[in-house]
Amino acid sequence: MKKIIILSIFIFLFIGKNAYSQRERLINLPNKDKKTWNFGYYLGIMNTDYLIEYKESLYSDTKIVVDGGYGFKIGVIGELRFNKNLSLRFEPGLASNVKTLYFNNRALVNKTDSVRKVPSTFMHLPLMFKFSTDRLNNIRPFVIGGLAYDYNFSSNEKNPSDNLEGEFRLKKNNFMYEVGIGMDFYLPYFKFSPSLVGVFSINNELVPDNIDETSPYTGPIENLATRGVFLKLVFD
Repeated sequence: MKKIIILSIFIFLFIGKNAYSQRERLINLPNKDKKTWNFGYYLGIMNTDYLIEYKESLYSDTKIVVDGGYGFKIGVIGELRFNKNLSLRFEPGLASNVKTLYFNNRALVNKTDSVRKVPSTFMHLPLMFKFSTDRLNNIRPFVIGGLAYDYNFSSNEKNPSDNLEGEFRLKKNNFMYEVGIGMDFYLPYFKFSPSLVGVFSINNELVPDNIDETSPYTGPIENLATRGVFLKLVFD
């Protein structure tokens, strides 16, 4: 996550410096924000892991280390502007990454059994409010936030096999909330908007093993929820 945050700061500073250094202060795309509807697309990189809460169980000594995976995200944007400072955005997209879980309890003596790869490919459907400041020359800071629905194609939720057969299962339908900051840069032919967005799961995503309470994998887990950061580059 730190690498994405540092990269985001570099992008903001580099482009912002160039925007402010325009001696003639040429105004690009002066009518860009006057349309009621606006459309574009985005792409970017993300890093996600899991926030895990534990419960008392037969394996109370269990601690799970999550190696968050980097992944990609692409999608399109439809925006409805209410006024010059407030808009509503629908941002459907496709994302994919892989996380690795390391279980270090005494019941799992085999190294292969103590590691689970968790691939995720999902449809991400966020509905976001965007609050923008007034435009200053060719830049415009904003904050963004809202709710999202995720459909996880890789969940294995209906798979009858569980971790005892090597299958780590997650729920197919999940809900998130997102908050972020960003900057609109008005270039001569299009608007470029990098943003840094935090994503946090609302519900418990874990599907317990068939022997729930005595499972060395899912028995100790009270709640498992995605959290992550996404560097999003929007073009419209």
